[in-house]
Amino acid sequence: MNLDDPGLGVGPGGGGGMSFLTTSRNTVLQWARKFSLFQYPFVTACCGMEYMSWMGPEHDPSRFGAEIPRFSPRQADVMFVVGTVNQRLAPVLRKIYEQMADPKWVVAFGVCASSGGFYDNYATVQGIDRVIPVDIYIPGCPPRPEQVHDALIRLQEKIGSETPVDRIRKYAELPEPEHTEEGV
Repeated sequence: MNLDDPGLGVGPGGGGGMSFLTTSRNTVLQWARKFSLFQYPFVTACCGMEYMSWMGPEHDPSRFGAEIPRFSPRQADVMFVVGTVNQRLAPVLRKIYEQMADPKWVVAFGVCASSGGFYDNYATVQGIDRVIPVDIYIPGCPPRPEQVHDALIRLQEKIGSETPVDRIRKYAELPEPEHTEEGV
């Protein structure tokens, strides 16, 4: 490999023919964010079994940098919404999302989180994107672990190509909750 190749971002250094690697701070931060995802599992229904299966040693999400689940929203940067969200739970979901540190991403795990599933009634939120912004949707009832791997890889690609302007625009466009219960 030729270290003086301009395509690598490497240039001649000072003294003795040494070379150095040049990159932007944003590129390093995106790389670190992409491969150190701390997830917050918001599990409400039957897809939780598939989520637990995916977290096990057979599927091993640690090879994608998403090994450690955090059960405090202040320590997480990816929220997996797993299962059905009803109208009474929607304000809680929104509050937990707002407690997460920026930058943050959301994955809708399964058809119930994505579109309400077969619960077409007044009590079920017909997709969590009506409450919080969603970055990746995983279809299926329940989704297969391979689909979750694919979604994680797509999320990493999205994080790698995201600019600070994209993040600012994303947080400025938070949806207003459709229904809020007083006292919740």
